[in-house]
Amino acid sequence: MRVVIAEDNVLLANGLKLLLAAKGCDVAAVVGDGEAFLLAVAEHRPDIAVVDVRLPPTFRDEGIHAALRARREHGALPVLVLSQYVEREYAGELLSDGRGGIGYLLKDRIGRVAEFVDALRRVAAGGTAMDPEVVAKLLARRADDPLDTLTARERESLALMAEGHDNATIAERMRISDNAVHKHIGNIFAKLGLAPDDAGHRRVRAVLAYLDGTPGPGIRDTGR
Repeated sequence: MRVVIAEDNVLLANGLKLLLAAKGCDVAAVVGDGEAFLLAVAEHRPDIAVVDVRLPPTFRDEGIHAALRARREHGALPVLVLSQYVEREYAGELLSDGRGGIGYLLKDRIGRVAEFVDALRRVAAGGTAMDPEVVAKLLARRADDPLDTLTARERESLALMAEGHDNATIAERMRISDNAVHKHIGNIFAKLGLAPDDAGHRRVRAVLAYLDGTPGPGIRDTGR
């Protein structure tokens, strides 16, 4: 798997390079700003890019804009975005184009190597990986509406689903059967008014859109 990294922190960039190389990835380039990132993507045609949200010169959202431009110009290039803090709006912006191959993780997640590499590979394969802290924040924001009707197990299933995990992984993490996961998710979609035929990253987009209180794909008007 060929990777391009855009990270201005030299220590973190080198750490990522060593980590990914140790996991069998080919790190084609490590750059420190958005323009260099776009040039590296055009030159190396990576399978996935790892991009810091905040890059020079202003250290605001250059990384996000560079990632979105790379996806427009290079066939929905899979991108895993890293952020120091939970910045909810960026998750929505990344998912807004309706295509998979998107991840949004806090930098602290890199230290959990197995989880980080799993998220990287999931995104490279066209899936979605959302940081659990982002999902938890969204869940907390919507504590006064139909989320209250969910059971504890349904809420746990919802959180894992919003992170981008498939049913098999949810079953493994919750230590329940695939049928039980299917039942929980069916109940969740029914209670929240989400279309049951959403799959993969579209399912994640629908759930995140609901949690964020904005219209999303497959969401029916529930009169709120």
